Amino acid sequence: WTCRDDCKYQCMWTTVGLYQAEGYRVPQFHGKWPFVRVLCFEEPASALASLLNGMACLLMLLHYRSTVPRQSPMYHTINAFSLVSLNAWFWSTVFHTRDTYLTEKMDYFCATAVILYSIYLCCVRTLGLRRPGVSSMVGVLLILAFTSHVSYLTFVSFDYGYNMAANATIGMVNLLWWLCWCWQNRRTLPYWWKCGQVVLLLHGLALLELLDFPPLFWVLDAHAVWHLSTIPVHFLFYSFLIDDSLYLLNTEKLGVKVE
Repeated sequence: WTCRDDCKYQCMWTTVGLYQAEGYRVPQFHGKWPFVRVLCFEEPASALASLLNGMACLLMLLHYRSTVPRQSPMYHTINAFSLVSLNAWFWSTVFHTRDTYLTEKMDYFCATAVILYSIYLCCVRTLGLRRPGVSSMVGVLLILAFTSHVSYLTFVSFDYGYNMAANATIGMVNLLWWLCWCWQNRRTLPYWWKCGQVVLLLHGLALLELLDFPPLFWVLDAHAVWHLSTIPVHFLFYSFLIDDSLYLLNTEKLGVKVE
């Protein structure tokens, strides 16, 4: 913490005290609610929640690797997705620990990368196993989309509204694609409901951010509640990935057409 940063922090709480003394609603500062700093953590609840999400993701990745043989068709794609997710949770933890120009950008960009890679994961699962060329083309398009997105926000304008709209759009594509696959395979794959429940939960829980209430005890806000609520979802998601990977491995051995 620089002297300037510490002065901003102390002045913020002086201002909060004045607002409360006069009976006014506590304002946001630079678009953020005031949080009590705990040790080095600017937003302790969100930082802890991000760390726990990362740990859950890592734990389930290790469980996936110990359960699913490397010969499974989706093994490497799922491992890559897990690494992208771990990177995003790492930067989310760093950003909520210390909000700077760099950590904010990395948090936003890495979150977008997870959604785009989830679309690629869905593409490989639904089309790429039978038509590898299609998933390769989609992968190139997604890389170009991510590069354009990051370039615009970095070199043109860091537009929060645009970033939210872009992530909501690609998130909806991800949601609908996975749900279509679930519906198509609901009679043949007994574990399809796990995938459907995961995508619905992730998009439904994201609505918690709309609550946007002042932090309870100046620690717990809607963003932290959202991150805390997603921790159990990792266990259900990897349970689906393990079931599906083992199914694909068995069907490949039997020479059965993959759906």
